[in-house]
Amino acid sequence: MELSSDVGGIEFLSKGHRGPVLLRPKEVVDPFSWLEESRQRIEEILTTCGAVVLRDLGLSSVSDFNRAVQIFSSDLLEYVHRSTPRSRVGGNLYTATEYPADRAIPLHNENSYTDSWPSRIYFYCAVAAEEGGETPTADSRSVYRMIDPTVREKFERTGVLYVRNFTDGIDLSWQEVFQTSDRAAVNAYCSQHGIDVEWGTGSPILRTRQHCQAALDHPRTGERVWFNQAHLFHTSALAAEEELSLIDALGVENVPRNAFYGNGDPIEIEVLAHIRGVYEQEKVVTPWQRNDVMILDNLLFAHGRNPYRGSRKIVVAMS
Repeated sequence: MELSSDVGGIEFLSKGHRGPVLLRPKEVVDPFSWLEESRQRIEEILTTCGAVVLRDLGLSSVSDFNRAVQIFSSDLLEYVHRSTPRSRVGGNLYTATEYPADRAIPLHNENSYTDSWPSRIYFYCAVAAEEGGETPTADSRSVYRMIDPTVREKFERTGVLYVRNFTDGIDLSWQEVFQTSDRAAVNAYCSQHGIDVEWGTGSPILRTRQHCQAALDHPRTGERVWFNQAHLFHTSALAAEEELSLIDALGVENVPRNAFYGNGDPIEIEVLAHIRGVYEQEKVVTPWQRNDVMILDNLLFAHGRNPYRGSRKIVVAMS
């Protein structure tokens, strides 16, 4: 891929020249003018490669990042039907998932456990960790191709069933997930999105079930991508001791989240290990530098988080 000299230098960060792409302007006087002028070419790169890291733009704050994102999309999404804790930074800007620093977050496509997801995700590195803390990525097209055809066929035929149980004091509350304390509002949201709802009087206080896709075709490129979070929602995603502790305390049917084949059958542990292995094989790790911006086509690229040491602040926007 060639870039015109006015856009800047390009460097592919993975094999096969399919992204992520590291893009640096030749010279920036005003980062926002440069983004306006370069937007069409960056959009072309995103359509082809799916992931761009913009470096040395001259941004210096979260406010600058917000202004930069508005050049690409003025309609940022609110984070509703959450699966992880985040804090609102301002407007519809959020912190990256708040999770213990010594743990990795598996590669995943944002909100692929639902029937509604952002098409694009923007990350801004306000503070790079002293060590680690990268946001690894993986090409969802390559992940799809690398998964064993027999595994792929069963998932595509049945889909994925996500079961969530909301118990006071364990994992996210239903109020945080749905961003409301109004049960009627939860019922309305779930009805609109095909989510089965069961309110209880004890523990759990709420159980939801949703059947979703395992893979899909990209709406613009037509490419087939792996697009689900079965490997992340399944109890085996937890550390072994944590998984056993939850099951002992709550019963396997009441754990906070779990995933099944779409017909309700349990997913074999070896199948989940295979899928995780494919993600690991396709993972590309790009170290953060302060004020970097990463833009991902959420269908073409999965993302995660490596463990880290020291302070780290990554701000996220979705559109």
